[in-house]
Amino acid sequence: MDSTQQRERNYTLLCDYYELTMGNGYLECGLANRITYFDVFFRRVPDGGGFAIAAGLEQVIEYIEGLHFSPEDIAFLRDKKVFSETFLQYLAGFRFTGDLYAVPEGTPVFPGEPILTVRAPAAEAQLIETFLLLSLNHQSLIATKANRIVRAAQGRTVTEFGSRRAQGVDGAVLGARAAYIAGCAGTACVLSDKEYGVPAGGTMAHSWIQMFDDEYTAFKTYCALYPENVTLLVDTYNVLKSGVPNAIRAFREVLRPKGIQNCAIRLDSGDMTYLSKKARRMLDEAGFPQCKIVASNSLDEYIIRDLIQQGACIDSFGVGERLITSKSEPVFGGVYKLAAVEDAEGHILPKIKVSENTSKITNPHFKKVYRLYENDSGKAAADLMCVYDERVDDSQPLEIFSPEATWKKKMLTNFTARELLIPVFLGGKRVYDTPPIETVRAYCRDQVETLWDEVKRFENPHAYYVDLSKKLWNIKMQLLENSK
Repeated sequence: MDSTQQRERNYTLLCDYYELTMGNGYLECGLANRITYFDVFFRRVPDGGGFAIAAGLEQVIEYIEGLHFSPEDIAFLRDKKVFSETFLQYLAGFRFTGDLYAVPEGTPVFPGEPILTVRAPAAEAQLIETFLLLSLNHQSLIATKANRIVRAAQGRTVTEFGSRRAQGVDGAVLGARAAYIAGCAGTACVLSDKEYGVPAGGTMAHSWIQMFDDEYTAFKTYCALYPENVTLLVDTYNVLKSGVPNAIRAFREVLRPKGIQNCAIRLDSGDMTYLSKKARRMLDEAGFPQCKIVASNSLDEYIIRDLIQQGACIDSFGVGERLITSKSEPVFGGVYKLAAVEDAEGHILPKIKVSENTSKITNPHFKKVYRLYENDSGKAAADLMCVYDERVDDSQPLEIFSPEATWKKKMLTNFTARELLIPVFLGGKRVYDTPPIETVRAYCRDQVETLWDEVKRFENPHAYYVDLSKKLWNIKMQLLENSK
């Protein structure tokens, strides 16, 4: 299956089996068309971080637009001898007819708040659960990890190098997409460039050098073939005794006569701090101060931070397996929970899931989320979850409070309130134009800048407040009281 076929593949049956049995049951009980409200949210940030980056919405949109059951799908389900013929006929004409609201890709998001809300008939809303979660969970996970790594690099270029260690095709291609949104400069994955416009690039493998009789000939040949974009891998044999000297010789004999200044070497093993310092001195003394030094080899945000603190002379990083798999914490943990239903007259009835584990108690109702920005600093002060019919008047002072510690209150003045959830589908019709990936990437960068540095710490970040409006708080408390 080529990449185009894969993107056009019908993923309707990429669902949990219980979504179909519930749909069949809803139809048998007369509940299939009852309007429901489901939220996608997550409970904790991976790696103990202060925030996550939302990604994966574009693939959700593509999935919903192509959602249908083929005759082959219906025949497959009929052979299960579980589903009623009425339900199978319902599926034969199935299309998404509901509404979907989501935060734009690249938005910094926080635990507990909806990053996507579905309003749709019960059978429709239930069926799309799995794909929505897998798309948002995967790409949000990789985007969050990539942004941590990019921030650790402190302005130095980070390129995603992880395709060969990714978990499957989508893990590589869409992982590279998510990493680019979150700030990586590009990817080694060519298909992600072709399909999503993520700039692809690379250097060379050790095998290139081993194919030649000696290292110098390998370097000189490569410089002659690709004089405008040369990065030589200098650790095949000995970095300081042969790799860097041979690279300098090739640069001097091939690039300098052409007047080419742009060149680089790559370190892929050894003590990166020591080797980069020594290599930098050698390059400078040879008259190549403009030559960049690239580092790779099982890097992550902590190693990169330590290298920089130790004074490593590294200009850019290639990060592979620990980024593309989010190795330190490979699960995002987004969930899909019912928040409300409508009665026959169209009244919205809030629903809540109660648990002895307080972190698993859900926030009920059809909600909107405001991000509150301080006008004097431009920084985000807090997020505020409200009932759908509430409006924050940012021309007036606003008191907010912590849902976990209600005595912690703050009066906001001179602020701007911006709604985070935007309509994507209304009545089954797409009403949102997916922006170009460069626009999404720039938006992500700008929005991360609105967060205080304390929220962006890798360890023990400041807890960013996601508060409830008084109206929503009262509704939640009443539902909890009624559940006793």
